[in-house]
Amino acid sequence: MRILLTNDDGITAPGIQALHAALEGLGEVITVAPSTVQSAMSHKITFHHPLMTREVEVNPTMRGIEVDGSPADCVKIALRAIWPERYGPGTQPDVVISGMNSGANVGINVIYSGTVAAAVESAFLGVPAIAVSLHLGKPCRPHYRRAAEIARVAIDRVLEHVIDPHSVININVPRTELEDAPMPPLRVSPMNTAAGIDGYERRTGPAGQVYYWPSGNGMEFVRTDEGSDVELLYERHVTITPLRYDLTDHARMTTWRERLERR
Repeated sequence: MRILLTNDDGITAPGIQALHAALEGLGEVITVAPSTVQSAMSHKITFHHPLMTREVEVNPTMRGIEVDGSPADCVKIALRAIWPERYGPGTQPDVVISGMNSGANVGINVIYSGTVAAAVESAFLGVPAIAVSLHLGKPCRPHYRRAAEIARVAIDRVLEHVIDPHSVININVPRTELEDAPMPPLRVSPMNTAAGIDGYERRTGPAGQVYYWPSGNGMEFVRTDEGSDVELLYERHVTITPLRYDLTDHARMTTWRERLERR
């Protein structure tokens, strides 16, 4: 198995290093990731300047290609250019894994997430993808190695099954602060669709200009649905959510045809 590994926290982030180590034995891992932090970039892609790349040694056991671009850029350039250059025309990875993100990507945050966007870009291009994120909790520091081991168990369970080439699976690992943290239960759960509670502090700059400083923590929502990814992650489950990128509201297609096409 050949695996493309990417993320949105940057190629030197602790999450991607831990996940790279945890994937040992699953297959050949090729890392193509942003050179800098690209969190909450969603599906941004680059049109108006070149994408600079550089091969780097992240640690003694991990090398990769850093890209001066977004997570979606990394997947596009990897699948459209780097991969066929390395393995030949028409070749693709067996799976793309994006993560492990420092911070959960559940609920409406899935829309904003660069981690998920990288997985979605892969699915656009016909390679099944898995996004992996870690819920962070204060004041404890995350134990990335153990969290990545837990993620590997979930990834292995997913890969036991045939995955459609255009599939996206979103995995979130609950807060993991101990090196011997037990394996949490896996739960397949829908995405919580309530809006986030975003705070903004009004401030005044030295020259009198008004600006607003975002103060939300990203994990507060106006409603948490029972059985949703948000609820189950807070209950310390590994949440697994299949996603799709077709935004068409198929249930209302007939209604709008009747409204607009009939005279």
